[in-house]
Amino acid sequence: MNPDDFPTPDADVDAIAPEALKSRIDAGEDVTLLDARMASDYDEWRIDGETVESINVPYFEFLEDDIAEDVLDQIPADRHVTVLCAKGGASEYVAGTLAERGYDVSHLEDGMNGWARIYERVEVTGYDGPGTLYQYQRPSSGCLGYLLVDGDEAAVIDPLRAFTDRYLDDAADLGVDLAYAFDTHVHADHISGVRNLDDEGVTGVIPEAAVDRGVTYADELALADDGDEFGVGDATVEAVYTPGHTTGMTSYLLGGSLLATGDGLFIESVARPDLEEGDDGAPEAARMLYESLQERVLALPEETLVGGAHFSDAAVPADDGTYTASIGDLRERMAALSMDEEKFVETILADMPPRPANYEDIIATNLGQQTADDEEAFTLELGPNNCAASQESLADD
Repeated sequence: MNPDDFPTPDADVDAIAPEALKSRIDAGEDVTLLDARMASDYDEWRIDGETVESINVPYFEFLEDDIAEDVLDQIPADRHVTVLCAKGGASEYVAGTLAERGYDVSHLEDGMNGWARIYERVEVTGYDGPGTLYQYQRPSSGCLGYLLVDGDEAAVIDPLRAFTDRYLDDAADLGVDLAYAFDTHVHADHISGVRNLDDEGVTGVIPEAAVDRGVTYADELALADDGDEFGVGDATVEAVYTPGHTTGMTSYLLGGSLLATGDGLFIESVARPDLEEGDDGAPEAARMLYESLQERVLALPEETLVGGAHFSDAAVPADDGTYTASIGDLRERMAALSMDEEKFVETILADMPPRPANYEDIIATNLGQQTADDEEAFTLELGPNNCAASQESLADD
């Protein structure tokens, strides 16, 4: 049976919206989840948290009228359980069968697809440049973006195609014109929204250094070269060339206060160097990354904030809830930033995590070499981002 094609259960089962579930987790409530997806999907990508107990029992275990006792024994009978699946069909069925047997259950509306549509905007209170800076957070994949607002203008950095309308709506709600949409690099984990925003009248900007990688639409957008500045009200967005994760990686210094580093530097790790040239090109890319970090990023004032394009479960947010940290703070607590070049390269190559799911198709789509409609694009980017090197080997002394 297709897990998305289940009959409606006889028992009434409440659905919980993804946003409501996240609010419970954020509030520190104890949450018990029954994930009814296949074990391989569960192992790759699931909802976690300090107060979350997650149990994986695939949906097919609940298809028989007489569910095996060893299956039911895995489901807590003394507390509420939220059942989830990929899209919501299987979870509603499983929750219904459990409700008929007296379990206290609900199911996650739209499943992990619904979870992937959560996108939150949090103000970066540590930003002290002109205007106001916000960080966008997508908890399902750890994607981060930035919205700089000053005067009657705004700019978004690393927008996601799936949330094109969100950026336009936020600008409208703030009473500003969304003037620019910047990409830091050719992303390997999600579909960029820069071209879609450009189609809506926003000036799309990509790094000039990324064009030679095979970008097919460069003549349709503005290009950012090292040192170029773009005005947003009285604030500036300055391009800072920081290759390593990719040959075209370009960070953006926002209002002289926060460096949006793309996938070059995160608050818990540094970039992986193998997604553009593969394993053969990874050593040279790692050396390039070392130089960028030492000569371009760490050369900035110690109080400069760093905000990457991703966060992982190992990342600890700042007091304002954003995944940002000062250069001085990162220099003190991230061992990778004080290694010599030889040790840095050796360490970063030693324990590479799995590459992002569908990364080759995502890269080709972001280069403009292949197309995907909105549903295909959304499906391609489901799952963890895996754009960082191993936190275990790099973050601690």
